Amino acid sequence: MSKLRVHNFSVSLDGYAAGPDQSLDAPFGVGAGDLAVWQLGATGVDERFVAAGVEGIGATIMGRNMFGPVRGAWGDSDWTGWWGDDPPYHHDVFVLTRHAHDPIPMAGGTTFHFVTDGIEAALEQAVAAADGQDVRLGGGVAAVRQYLAAGLVDEMHLAYRPVLLGAGERLFTDGTVSAGYEVTELVAGEDDVVHARITRTA
Repeated sequence: MSKLRVHNFSVSLDGYAAGPDQSLDAPFGVGAGDLAVWQLGATGVDERFVAAGVEGIGATIMGRNMFGPVRGAWGDSDWTGWWGDDPPYHHDVFVLTRHAHDPIPMAGGTTFHFVTDGIEAALEQAVAAADGQDVRLGGGVAAVRQYLAAGLVDEMHLAYRPVLLGAGERLFTDGTVSAGYEVTELVAGEDDVVHARITRTA
């Protein structure tokens, strides 16, 4: 049975996984550009966690904010994501949104599908597309919080960085995590990062 997994999800020491005011110039929000730098040229423990994020993954779910900075109705926007003509996914990606959009096929086997009827519908479609493999929940923060609160995340890897943002989007707020989760691994990495793996136990 397919699992829903979160990988390499970087969090500041004060609990923010994105800074405020996401834009073309600040994809992670203002001040949050250093959160994910540990993944570049990762070695040792860090490399093991980065690699785990693609192993056995057959589809991806992401929120509208992770897909891009466009808000509201799509209008005549020609936005196709942050990743250029050949995104790194190479499988179907399901984007949570309130605004319908035709699928966007990209080079390398990635197709972005836009799901307007909620997180359960997106998960059902992603599981079908994964064809027996697992589904990765890529982010952003609001999407991960919704799936966690619903108890639908099976495994989650958080990478804590020694950065203090002071504002932005917190990963954990009241009611984010339902009962039945526990920390099953906590280990220091090579590049100023501490890795925490959280697993659903119920």
